[in-house]
Amino acid sequence: MNSLKDNFLRVIDYLRLSITDRCNLRCIYCMPPDGIFPSSHKEILSYEEIIRIVRIAAGLGVKKVRLTGGEPLSRKNVTFLISSIKKMKGIEDLSMTTNGVLLEKYAGEIADAGLDRVNVSIDSFDPARYRDITRGGDLDIVLRGLEAAEKAGLKPIKINMVPIKGINDDEIIDFARLTLFTEYHVRFIECMPSGSVDFWNTERYITTDKIKKMIETIAPLEPVRARKNGPSKYYRLKDAKGIVGFISALTHHFCEDCNRIRITADGKIRPCLFSETEIDLKTPMRSGVDDSEIERLLKLSVELKPKGHNLNELPSEVQKITSCSSLIAQHSKKRPMSKIGG
Repeated sequence: MNSLKDNFLRVIDYLRLSITDRCNLRCIYCMPPDGIFPSSHKEILSYEEIIRIVRIAAGLGVKKVRLTGGEPLSRKNVTFLISSIKKMKGIEDLSMTTNGVLLEKYAGEIADAGLDRVNVSIDSFDPARYRDITRGGDLDIVLRGLEAAEKAGLKPIKINMVPIKGINDDEIIDFARLTLFTEYHVRFIECMPSGSVDFWNTERYITTDKIKKMIETIAPLEPVRARKNGPSKYYRLKDAKGIVGFISALTHHFCEDCNRIRITADGKIRPCLFSETEIDLKTPMRSGVDDSEIERLLKLSVELKPKGHNLNELPSEVQKITSCSSLIAQHSKKRPMSKIGG
């Protein structure tokens, strides 16, 4: 069986694939107030180009694919792409990260097309606060989307929450309590520097350790084994139906276990989320290269994958992160997350 290994012997079998940089929300930590000018249709990869890339990647040992954006459900005829990828030999897991706005409308269709599960980004269960964080989002629509996803069998449903001090950190325990009576995986993601968005600072940042301590005021967190699809460390509250997860990109970085590469909507391979290294796939594809050249470029991206991102120099305590403000600033002028793929 083929397998891709980088220079640090990590097996790379996971492809995060952005299919659009357009989004129907403008979350405060992801986009500036006026949004980000999206790429034209000609600038992003066509479905046929995406399918070709995934087919070649699967031949190299990629087993898991996650569709991201922007908002992937905002791209027309996404069911065609899902069904095409799901039929490929070697692809064992196909998932999607979504903000949930269009999930009520499309949950049944994407499940029928072959999507296995969804991650839904929700940063507040207070309708007014949710509207403020997303700059106009309707929480009721997203909650109905969760119900539709569950009914369609897109399980386990994972809810991604980014705790931000002074904005939604008072809801951390409520999000954790959700796992007591549902089978949801609620994942707390440390707020990260996000491209050109001038939002991240030490006053807003909350470490995973502090989030854990808050949750453990209601019950101990017991480590659990969960299917390994990404960087989360999973726990369960006593007698809970669901699971609590933590993604700690800054304080407990997961680089040693990283098994992924990313492809942006405009056809660039990014070996690491926090590196500006990119390999252009779109231009060679549109100039008529054969599959062996695409294969070479995919292998090259794995060879260029760094041992770790340079944010791993950040100390684990937020009080000390102020000493690394210049390092954080380096990332404030780079591609925003919606242009990379969440």
